[in-house]
Amino acid sequence: MTSHASTQIRLVPHFRSLQVLRSQRLTPNMQRIVVGGEALQGFDSRAADDHVKLFFPNSEGTFVLPELTEHGPRYPQGQPPSPARDYTPRHYDAQAGELVLDFVLHGDGAASRWATKAQPGDELVVAGPRGSHLIADDFDCYVLIGDETALPAIARRLEELPDDAVAEVFIEIPEEGDRQPLHSDAQVTVSWFERNGFDASSSTLLEDALVDFEQPDGDTHYWIATESSRARMMRKFIEGHLQVPKEWIRATGYWKADQDAAG
Repeated sequence: MTSHASTQIRLVPHFRSLQVLRSQRLTPNMQRIVVGGEALQGFDSRAADDHVKLFFPNSEGTFVLPELTEHGPRYPQGQPPSPARDYTPRHYDAQAGELVLDFVLHGDGAASRWATKAQPGDELVVAGPRGSHLIADDFDCYVLIGDETALPAIARRLEELPDDAVAEVFIEIPEEGDRQPLHSDAQVTVSWFERNGFDASSSTLLEDALVDFEQPDGDTHYWIATESSRARMMRKFIEGHLQVPKEWIRATGYWKADQDAAG
């Protein structure tokens, strides 16, 4: 078995108070928000599936942020804390001073409500990333599996792959209108799966595709990001039935059923 060295980089998280520059509806269920400001200087995101913590105004319209302690984040007492969610930095342009964030619009969560109404000048606090996991660049093939919450990370990953890389991509989305153009210099095959009203937490579209999947020749890295229990079960299937070394699988629950999505 070939050894492929992935790298974990630790970063120092900072709280950055930023302003909305632009807002755009990409698809029926995806809103793109571009933020910027002087506090964005020095922002660092080195991996396509990095996560930042976004803090939104609380019920009183103000920001109440935690203090980072050795025991974890601590919020001030007596004030409603700012709702916080994890999101993927879709794109960072240091020269332009812009950070792109894509929001899945689902339910009535704090992030969805904010993204739907966001206007230029609105404030958002961004913290992180805490670190980056850099996947080894010498695999023969990369398989990316995810639902709509993983689409920003998948799109960024494809853009960053070198032209000699090979990737197989499986993406589950609410409906056909949520397909996005995916750009890459690599050799990429993309399969889209639409739920068309079926519940995202109990869908098996990606799982069924895995059962019929013919593994590529050579060493393959698998990246999975979906609802938590689904990601866990797909990881077990790939490791057990496809006999893939666990070190070659990165599976993450981007959200949990009955809770707001995090990706």
